[in-house]
Amino acid sequence: MDALVDILVTYGLPGMFVSAFLAGSILPFSSELVMAGLQLAGADPWGLVVWGTLGNTLGGLLNYGIGRLGREEWITRYAKVSPERLERGRRWVHRYGAWAGLLSWLPVVGELITVAMGYLRVNWATSLLAILVGKGLRYYVVVFLVSYY
Repeated sequence: MDALVDILVTYGLPGMFVSAFLAGSILPFSSELVMAGLQLAGADPWGLVVWGTLGNTLGGLLNYGIGRLGREEWITRYAKVSPERLERGRRWVHRYGAWAGLLSWLPVVGELITVAMGYLRVNWATSLLAILVGKGLRYYVVVFLVSYY
């Protein structure tokens, strides 16, 4: 994992985009390390927020698309989401609708929420907005914290 983080840091903002996409999808990856490394190396903080948000949102939309396929056995087999975890995501989405996407930045739970949003066929435009806002705020906070510590 450290070698991949090092490679992504060397590519600057495109590396940030790729790391954020991987982190936003069902793959276990942490883009915060890449973001912090790039910021400490002098990369533009606003560029990091923009590229990180775009990549992470697209990763979340990939999860939404997997859920939208609508076959629970595919979700459990290919996305490696257990039926129990999918049910937990469904409960969140039933409770909050598309606005559950505001919590899509949370580790593990966020991926479940975005898969469940697609599975339940929540309005994609509202989902996109909620996912974009949630993930954008997350990266803003990361940049802020790295700037002041």
